[in-house]
Amino acid sequence: MSAISNRSAPTASTASSARQTPRWWRGSTFTTDRILSFLIVLPSILAIAIFVYGFIGWSVRVSLSAWTKGLIPNYTYSGLDRYIALFSDRRFGIDMRNTAIFTLLFLIACLSVGLLLAILLDQHLKGEGIFRSIFLFPMAISFIVTGVAWRWLMSPATGSRISGLNLLFDQLGLDFLISRWHTTPPPWGIAFVVIPAVWQMSGFTMAMYLAGLRSISDDLREAARVDGANELQLYRFIILPQLQAVTLSAVIVLGHTSLKIFDLIVAISQNDIKLDVPAVYMWRTTFDGSNYSRGAAIGIIMLITVAVLIVPYLITSMRSQEAKL
Repeated sequence: MSAISNRSAPTASTASSARQTPRWWRGSTFTTDRILSFLIVLPSILAIAIFVYGFIGWSVRVSLSAWTKGLIPNYTYSGLDRYIALFSDRRFGIDMRNTAIFTLLFLIACLSVGLLLAILLDQHLKGEGIFRSIFLFPMAISFIVTGVAWRWLMSPATGSRISGLNLLFDQLGLDFLISRWHTTPPPWGIAFVVIPAVWQMSGFTMAMYLAGLRSISDDLREAARVDGANELQLYRFIILPQLQAVTLSAVIVLGHTSLKIFDLIVAISQNDIKLDVPAVYMWRTTFDGSNYSRGAAIGIIMLITVAVLIVPYLITSMRSQEAKL
């Protein structure tokens, strides 16, 4: 009995610490653990606040200023003049058109090729690990290296200077496949730049789809086959609908990549304005032309286009997480 009373009675040290702890602190949500956790992530919060949102705010300020030449800042307010001038600029119109064509074809090709490769690997082929590594290997290469290599492969030279894929087609007697590639007259020259981009990023899409396919229960597939579904119906009505979340995630990542593409275009185009995109125009305007306000305006427009793609996805994800709680 005395042992029970000793366990239930508070010790002197516990009572002393309770008296020393302020009553307002005992009921507060700001516990020691939470403050320690906040201090751990505080450097990251400050870094993001300064180097992301701070620079975004500074870019907005510059885009609304009269800083059009020289390294000496001129923050005189000029309103939306830079944005109005951009949308009446023929070169910027070409950039937006090229970006739209590149993004559309890039998304369609990457999703299609990635899904096809994932379905093939999902058949449990021998040497699957080797093929998976081969398909993922291009992701280890930077876009600038990919651009340099594919610029040679897509060389438009003919006659005695023929090289790359055109030389291969010539040797195989497939002359009808010989092409001018990215030097094709606009607006379709940019479409050939999609080929190296898809070669590099389709492995990423394949990995995402393969993970999604492997997460689908085999029992569900067998149940559909027992009900009389053939393989086409199985993928159309059972498997593909369950890959919608994977597709959405892939679209977000690939769309973000295509909207801000820069190094691949620079490596292939060699300053060809027909293949210009906003990121290249921003670089040329800001650092070659020293027109910082126009360059900042281009950057803000690029940010808005990326936000239009990503923000709805973030809102949807947050709402789905709240619904699960």
